[in-house]
Amino acid sequence: MARPKREPTKAKVVAENRKARHEYFLDELFEAGIMLSGTEVKSLRAGQASIAESYAEIAGDEAWLVNANIPEWSHGNRFNHEPRRPRKLLLHAREIAKLHGAVARQGMTLIPLSIYFNPSGRAKVELALARGKKLHDKRATERDRDWTREKARLMRERG
Repeated sequence: MARPKREPTKAKVVAENRKARHEYFLDELFEAGIMLSGTEVKSLRAGQASIAESYAEIAGDEAWLVNANIPEWSHGNRFNHEPRRPRKLLLHAREIAKLHGAVARQGMTLIPLSIYFNPSGRAKVELALARGKKLHDKRATERDRDWTREKARLMRERG
């Protein structure tokens, strides 16, 4: 019997990719750990990160977060980290195989939606298996959203 999928609890959201919901159809969400060095964790706890132009890729049996910007820590010394280095994502082997199959066969993309700390203080990345939207899809999504908002406003007015 399969367990129900639960929503991850986010204690502190550090970075969010807001454009992802506009640019892609999001199919399935995954929560992954991320391997960080000490100064990267300190920089994240200070709330400094950007994942707007980042993506995840599967290379061999590993998942990597590419092009995510975690700036150098202000009080770091010569052991400070490189801001845009690829970072290894921690997923189960079965999840990596599933993601690899979807990306290779179905032409989907792995998009990071947010970087956050869970209640126990671990840095996590929320990944989405996504399919790109065309211009007419974006317009239809915006039209539906506007109509839903208008419908709610009309219902409030009429009681």
